[in-house]
Amino acid sequence: MTPLVNPITLFFASIFTSNILLSNFLGMCSFISISKEWKSSFGLGMAVTVVMTITTAINWLVLEYVIVPLGLEYLSFIVFIVVIAATVQVLEMVIDRASPALYMSLGIFLPLITVNCAILGAILFMQIRDYNFIQSIAFGAGSGFGWWLAILLLAAIRERIDKNPVPAGLKGAGITMITIGFMAMAFIGFSGMIAVQ
Repeated sequence: MTPLVNPITLFFASIFTSNILLSNFLGMCSFISISKEWKSSFGLGMAVTVVMTITTAINWLVLEYVIVPLGLEYLSFIVFIVVIAATVQVLEMVIDRASPALYMSLGIFLPLITVNCAILGAILFMQIRDYNFIQSIAFGAGSGFGWWLAILLLAAIRERIDKNPVPAGLKGAGITMITIGFMAMAFIGFSGMIAVQ
């Protein structure tokens, strides 16, 4: 167990100082692809946050009450991915009913949340660091909010960049990667305040 880390500290540290996207670079593919417009980024960030929070909690329960007692640790990755896939499927149906426009704008990236390495990474960090249930929820929610914050910031910056002149050699992927690098440096600048190990 890791009783020394306060869940509130863990929540804020996983948003800023240990941002799963900008510190660990997990979940970059959908981050770069969807962040072209703010509205889609907002929707995907919200979906990733919900999935990350729910799946971290469910997978902690499954790990502690099914996998470990039955000695099935070798199946943990498969079980984690099945829980993620089921959660994403339910969320996809809810978004399709509640907001068809958002569902259409997210397109293929909504079902691809299932294989978003940031979500599996948060669950594996929770397992490796031996967080308790409350710490796991705080870490999952904080990691989701951190991912959401990063994609919203990148979308806002990219929309602003599109309206300004950019040298021909940097247009597209070049300026996006430079922007992500500066964002990562800015978030790492918080690392002296709170760190999560």
